[in-house]
Amino acid sequence: MDPLDATSADTPSAGRPPRSRGATAPDPGPDASAEPLGKRARNRQAVEADILRVAREHLATDGAAALSLRAVARDLGMVSSGIYRYVESRDELLTRLIIDSYWSLATTVRAAHDAVAREDLEGRWDALGRALRSWALEQPHDFALIYGSPVPDYAAPAERTEEAGTAVLALLVTLLDDVRKAGRLPPPEHLGLVDARARQAVGDLLEAPMFTGARLDATSLAQGIAAWTLLLGAVTSEVFSQLGPVPDGAALFDCLLAASRSCVISPARD
Repeated sequence: MDPLDATSADTPSAGRPPRSRGATAPDPGPDASAEPLGKRARNRQAVEADILRVAREHLATDGAAALSLRAVARDLGMVSSGIYRYVESRDELLTRLIIDSYWSLATTVRAAHDAVAREDLEGRWDALGRALRSWALEQPHDFALIYGSPVPDYAAPAERTEEAGTAVLALLVTLLDDVRKAGRLPPPEHLGLVDARARQAVGDLLEAPMFTGARLDATSLAQGIAAWTLLLGAVTSEVFSQLGPVPDGAALFDCLLAASRSCVISPARD
């Protein structure tokens, strides 16, 4: 039985992260002056949140490739046709899960980062890295969805996933630019970086909106990408056990976190 008789006009914006997962987009939150949602809209939000909750359980047991709207509907006690009033396809459900996961990660990382004093550059980097690791270990199936193998026969729509998917990277850009302002970017030659090659590799990326206001050049961006790749790789190898049994995963992560930090932050001068 369909739990709600509502029209699409009552629905919130498609793809917006559910508030129940603590997601924070760059928007300032609900407009206090806006009219409260009606009963139908609230009911619809509740049903959509339940769909995501059950779908996430299926991710954990069956994997993203096996995600089925019919199976989700069955677990919710809905007729299989009823779920299509809320989610039009499996691809749409995957897209919502991906957006939701990205915002969840961004919320966790930003909260940890913002708890550190702005002038503590090393502390900000470490907080960001540890938050990434903690989130991934607590929600490995969400991590796998956004950083694991691509789902067969599915392509995430960039126009809907880009903002959420680059939220953590935008925070990294801010940190990297603060390191530049403090004069603490390590010499690129220490990483074997060549300016001309860096411009060829990543120069065009500096036109992206996330770099607005930052004064990074291609070489410093390459340094940042090297640091992020090392950090993300450290978490990925732990979540997916790519290195096999490791005597102390936390200690290994500390080593790799320090190595990634050294790519973008040189020691402070006394």
